[in-house]
Amino acid sequence: MIRHHLWFKTDKFEIVPGEDDETNPLCFGKQLAEWLRIKLISCGYEVEPVIPEDWGWCVMCSRKPFMLFVGCVSMHDYAVSKPSDPIPKGNDVVWTCTVFAEQSLLGRIFKRIDTAEAVEKLFSQIHIALSSEPDITFIDEP
Repeated sequence: MIRHHLWFKTDKFEIVPGEDDETNPLCFGKQLAEWLRIKLISCGYEVEPVIPEDWGWCVMCSRKPFMLFVGCVSMHDYAVSKPSDPIPKGNDVVWTCTVFAEQSLLGRIFKRIDTAEAVEKLFSQIHIALSSEPDITFIDEP
């Protein structure tokens, strides 16, 4: 599986109360995923509606010949933050977008497909979209 990460801070995205009921506690990122979906559609991707996953929010860009998707989530530390804590403001968290490419089990066994080009292209388009927003500040990996 190939993946690339971006970490940033912004007040552009807020946390929707209860959104982590669809993921795991403290896994926020629905507004980020919805915003990114619109940006990727404008880049020509046929993006499905965002999907809640246990790790955050999935923006599925394609399923064939391999799954190409973006994970959107706020970073959290269960040792410090508890689900009973007040919901943080969007600018108080570190957001992350991670690009993934994953082949099916049969695809990995019988037909190796090079996913690197598709991952690099998607990662670049996400970086451009985020960079074009003046209120987004990239940070180093936390």
